[in-house]
Amino acid sequence: MDTPPEATVITCRAQARDALQRGDLALAEQAFARLLQLRPDDTDALQFLASCHLGRGDSARAIEQLRIAHHARPEDAAILHQLGAAQVIAGDLRGAEGSLREGLALAPGMFVARLRLGVVYEQQGRRHEAMTAYLGAINAAQAQGRWLSDDTTAPGVREAVKHATQYVAAGRRELFDAVIEPLRQRYGRAELARVDQCLAIYLNEQPAPLPDPRQRPLFLYFPGVPSRTYYPRERFPEHARLEAAFHTIRGELRAVLSEADDPFVPFLGAPSAAAVAARLLDATGPQEAAWDAFFFYRHGVRHDANCARCPHTSALLESMPLVRVRDHAPETLFSVLRPGTHILPHRGVTNTRLVTHLPLIVPPECALRVGGETHVWEEGRCVTFDDTFEHEAWNRSGQTRVVLILDSWNPDLSEIERMAVADLVAAIGDFNRTAEPS
Repeated sequence: MDTPPEATVITCRAQARDALQRGDLALAEQAFARLLQLRPDDTDALQFLASCHLGRGDSARAIEQLRIAHHARPEDAAILHQLGAAQVIAGDLRGAEGSLREGLALAPGMFVARLRLGVVYEQQGRRHEAMTAYLGAINAAQAQGRWLSDDTTAPGVREAVKHATQYVAAGRRELFDAVIEPLRQRYGRAELARVDQCLAIYLNEQPAPLPDPRQRPLFLYFPGVPSRTYYPRERFPEHARLEAAFHTIRGELRAVLSEADDPFVPFLGAPSAAAVAARLLDATGPQEAAWDAFFFYRHGVRHDANCARCPHTSALLESMPLVRVRDHAPETLFSVLRPGTHILPHRGVTNTRLVTHLPLIVPPECALRVGGETHVWEEGRCVTFDDTFEHEAWNRSGQTRVVLILDSWNPDLSEIERMAVADLVAAIGDFNRTAEPS
């Protein structure tokens, strides 16, 4: 067969697109059909004609054409999405799962494809996979400003999105209830009443009864405990051991600061986190803003080499009643605020745990502000605050400021409530990770 003149192909394509712009679908179909005769692997023509066949109920013909299009352009995620949608209509759930997953591997942000994958899993009775696919679709869409309301949701998927939202809500409630149930059975429902309310708030089943409008946790609010910016020192008698070891801890810090091989890392992450740093850090003078850290634990993971560098500090921290939540806590570190650095106002994730500072090196013109209340660090004297209040810190001097930071459980939680929160937060983290685009 002779190769058609390029001018003829261009003319057919132009006629098809012109008809589409005018809304003349019949003429567009004719033009695309002629184009396909000239170019049997033209993906524009194959995709449009496949949608026409699907609209007439001929899913087999649509799938055939989309397979040809996929063969012609195997890296095109949109073709795989369209193929998966056609396979769903045809009842080929396994085939649809393969196409949709392959497309999402190429373009993880295709939230409608992820929604369809959730439908496939649900129809197969794969409840947990359906739930995480639906949640991943919702998260991806809302990150782009979509599916926040009917106005931001395309009419064609509104009911599907509402179903997915309800499905996720019911599934999460069932999953997290099961996490807490063993503790309810062991200690009684009354002991877990505030945890149950905490979970209901997290699942948006009820509003958070925040007693202080300045307090707004980003993740988990625990009700029924006092709202305080700074906590009284007498609530943490174990911190006296930190203060007694102040000179030993500061000695190990100074040794680390003097090392030629700088062991400090940016607190906010690698250089790839520059956008985050730009939102949270500002320079108060000519020097570039910098907030560095020497981690003993980060997100619950022990930094063995750093612990070995500071054995006395590490041993003391291990002896403290730190918050321990798998993959989340403890978080213990030397926090280094370089000269002329301002940590801008921000909020923490939960009032179930508090933040304690043991100030080690505090030059003049350094301070912490929580909920609008300013505190000036005193070397060797611990301060504990609730970081779910908007807080900020600054070093306007020409010297480095260093504090030792550690997690502390909110003392107004019972031991049973702390166990339940630790289990619940770990389970929420596990679930949310499964819903992240892969």
